[in-house]
Amino acid sequence: MSHGGMNYLAVLVAAAAGFAFGAAWYMALGRQWMAALGKSRDEIGADGPRARPFVIAAVAQIVMAFVLAGSIGHLGVGEVTVRNGVISGAILWVGMVATTLSVNHAFQGSKFRLTLIDGGHWLGVLLIQGLVIGLFGV
Repeated sequence: MSHGGMNYLAVLVAAAAGFAFGAAWYMALGRQWMAALGKSRDEIGADGPRARPFVIAAVAQIVMAFVLAGSIGHLGVGEVTVRNGVISGAILWVGMVATTLSVNHAFQGSKFRLTLIDGGHWLGVLLIQGLVIGLFGV
């Protein structure tokens, strides 16, 4: 099996698109998310600098896009397509993200609504990243 390759510009654009989606998602669902989390806005920022989570999120988006691009590239030459990008994003979400998020939230005693909000965010991120990576191709 041959590797289809990786477009590093696509990785960066996919990461930025995923980050932008997350901003829009949590701006729209911020109140519901905080209620499901069981914390106030002041409590969330009380643990330290407010920029830290955004830096971590940006780095995580780059790593996620890189891994997704590598996964799509492993399908082979000519297989880095929008269809395969979106399908790969969905498969990785079901197998890796939804499962770990569900387990973590269950053991933390989180409300199921929090799992739905966070899980929906990561599903959207991976679908968008897969779309972008597929659009750019190799």
